[in-house]
Amino acid sequence: MLIDTTLREGAQMFGTSIPQEAKIRIAGRIADMGVEEIEIGWMGQEGLDEVVKALRGRGVTCDLSVWSPCRTVDVYRAAGLSIDTINIGLPVSDLHIAERLRTDRDGLTRMLRETVGLAHSCGIRRISIGLEDVTRADQDFALSMARMAKELGAARIRLADTLGVMTPTRIAELVRFFAQSVDMEIAIHCHNDFGMATANAITALEAGAHWADVSVLGIGERSGISALEEVAGHLRLVQGYDIYDMNLVRALCDLVAEYARIPVARNRPMSGGDIFAAESGLHVDGILKNPALFEPYDPAQTGAKRILALGAKAGRGAVRTMLRQVGLKGPLHSIGNMVDTIRERAHRTGRPLTQGEVQALAKHQECLDGGIC
Repeated sequence: MLIDTTLREGAQMFGTSIPQEAKIRIAGRIADMGVEEIEIGWMGQEGLDEVVKALRGRGVTCDLSVWSPCRTVDVYRAAGLSIDTINIGLPVSDLHIAERLRTDRDGLTRMLRETVGLAHSCGIRRISIGLEDVTRADQDFALSMARMAKELGAARIRLADTLGVMTPTRIAELVRFFAQSVDMEIAIHCHNDFGMATANAITALEAGAHWADVSVLGIGERSGISALEEVAGHLRLVQGYDIYDMNLVRALCDLVAEYARIPVARNRPMSGGDIFAAESGLHVDGILKNPALFEPYDPAQTGAKRILALGAKAGRGAVRTMLRQVGLKGPLHSIGNMVDTIRERAHRTGRPLTQGEVQALAKHQECLDGGIC
């Protein structure tokens, strides 16, 4: 269902250079999560054979694939890597055909025939054709390329929203168009230029796509692509697919962030340090009563921790509920004074107060209320 391309699309992120040993570590952890296919890189990179051997030596059993341009020399070299799948990139928009490949539609057709034919003769087990920039292409022409790829023996087409211009509604229409017109597996590659990548990938799967490309933290060219942790998280924690081990995702994100030299924002979905932190009165009170009121899943399912604090946004209900949680069960007559004290202290320190600090303040307030301290 998921094709992780952290080591191909992700490694193309500006300023990113992942050492060989780190590539093997990252790929191994992605495999441990249960991801079905890992794209280990692109033809022309050094050390691809070493990555394949190292992963197989570690017992990795998921499919290993490599990206190749639509050139016979690269397909021939890919055949020597002992990979499971070759992902051949085939630009299908007229702009890419003319300006990037310097050819025309007839020339592109010849290239497709030559490369797929060679891949078969070289014994590559599985052939996938990536219809690049398909969302800006003539759909009838793109469909003709998909049908030709199937006739030549390709097992999968990969629909690429190269500039991230699609919306969930339009990506669903695109997937259904190809699914109804050609009998082969469909993958989707969604860029994130307008913040749609994860939503588009999930919608594409719901619309009938068999595969979605992802990368850890969504890293890749420009704004990147669909994020592994977000797509896998939604499939596992919302849709109920018992596939991906989400307990491994935070450490994986931290590892990739280190080599990509990007910070993991504290409010980033699935991997941020503060996504289960709450200080507003409404949310703290609700979570203390029942976490399901304001948490989409149990933080323990992703190795996260719940953080509850009271600050400048504290309210009476939250303060009262938290005090009960820390064992102060008796009535607090000066609850209004307590709320004012918490808000003032939070403003002064520039941060919310921890449960321990609230408990200490409450005990002091009880002393004042009772007249004995």
